[in-house]
Amino acid sequence: MEEISNLMHGFGVVIQPFNLLVMVIGIVLGVLIGVLPGLGGANGVAILLPLTFSMPPTSAIIMLSCIYWGALFGGAITSILFNIPGEPWSVATTFDGHPMAQQGRAGEALTAAFTSSFVGALFAVIVITLVAPLVAKFALQFGPAEKFSVFFLAFCSFVGMGKEPPFKTLVAMMMGFALAAVGLDTVTGQLRLTFGFTELLGGFDFLIAVIGLFGIGEILLTMEEGLSFKGRAAGINGKVVLQTWMELPRYWATSLRSCLIGCWMGITPAGATPASFMSYGIAKRLSPKGRKFGTGKIEGVIAPETAAHAAGTSALLPMLSLGVPGSPTAAVLLGGLLIWGLQPGPLLFVEQTEFVWGLIASMYVGNVVGLIVVLTMVPFFAAILRIPFSIIAPIILVVCAIGAYTVHNSAFDVVLMLVFGVIGYVMKKCNYPMAPMVLAIVLGDKAEEAFRQSLLGSGGSLGIFWSNGLVGSIMTIGLVALLWPLIERIWGGMRARAAS
Repeated sequence: MEEISNLMHGFGVVIQPFNLLVMVIGIVLGVLIGVLPGLGGANGVAILLPLTFSMPPTSAIIMLSCIYWGALFGGAITSILFNIPGEPWSVATTFDGHPMAQQGRAGEALTAAFTSSFVGALFAVIVITLVAPLVAKFALQFGPAEKFSVFFLAFCSFVGMGKEPPFKTLVAMMMGFALAAVGLDTVTGQLRLTFGFTELLGGFDFLIAVIGLFGIGEILLTMEEGLSFKGRAAGINGKVVLQTWMELPRYWATSLRSCLIGCWMGITPAGATPASFMSYGIAKRLSPKGRKFGTGKIEGVIAPETAAHAAGTSALLPMLSLGVPGSPTAAVLLGGLLIWGLQPGPLLFVEQTEFVWGLIASMYVGNVVGLIVVLTMVPFFAAILRIPFSIIAPIILVVCAIGAYTVHNSAFDVVLMLVFGVIGYVMKKCNYPMAPMVLAIVLGDKAEEAFRQSLLGSGGSLGIFWSNGLVGSIMTIGLVALLWPLIERIWGGMRARAAS
């Protein structure tokens, strides 16, 4: 009953006129970001984060999360109409979505994609609503050792269970740790890695780094690729929507399976992209029409879109409850919470009840608003794609520069943003993941502080990290996650020998 009361209070927060306004603005901006291949959910949230500094934290996180929902919706538009994935997780949608558009069924494909996305998000929000209160019960058991164990689990999960090669993930994470160490050591008061620059006394600002890494890096890469847009026109009318909705219940098993896959991949650091591919692959294998996937089957649109939205939404659960982001966008949102003075983790559910439940309620309302917006404004969003990229790119660059400058009103930050942009470009060209780097920048200081506090309390003994069942279990799971590729290799070799 307490959870229902908290959720109702959260809906009371969400339906305030200002929060509803920022929700709609966030959805529209998110869809615009989603349909432009030079941007993305994480990029858009990073670039627009400065706009929220003057807002109350609850309104700010509602707007940023709605930008994320909008980007998840918007990625399907380019995939289906133009065969250009607006987002990485929309690649699988192109396999059947674009053939449907070529067959004159663009409205059906878009309706199926948007509705499936809504179903996946709704399922994930229900999971968050049910699981979040359980996490809050552990709030008072978390001391410095337990906090470090959670950070350790996050780092190890990215290295051992992410989709990128472990070595590249580790290199990116080490770069993030090095950047997080710049500035004043909060324990000893000594300066570290400032190299005489007074502007670096406070370290690298997280927001400057992500605007450069994501925004500028993506623009440089997109400019090099020289994208051109050639696609199908599309409109959605009430008849198409109703006919598609009547057909969708036939694929309830695919939707449910995709929801489960998406939630699992979102809570773990895998994210929406592998969730969409995994869901599509399993649907193709299990469907009676699996051999015809890739020729314009609606089930091939339902599976990846449901999983991607479920993963994107559920990625916020570990970010809020444990301070462990389950996706790059969640990592950016984590940095935003820290900027607003909120510490993600189990205590957040105890100390900031209105904020947490306001956000959870906004997930319900925001996805309903998002579904309505994308169903009614598809022709407009598709027309945006016909604007030459030579016009769009300078606008994005100016927005990035303004966002970086307004953080501290410093031109030095704009220079840093450009430097991080080049770093992001190089990392993308070399196929190094940026999410682990962002995670290390955001959590590096917190993890170091918790680690040193733990050692000070134990007299330098590492045994404190196995001093009780809670911290010991989390540390052990972290070690298993770190060594998971090696475990899989050994297990596979044993099975191969047994089979021979």
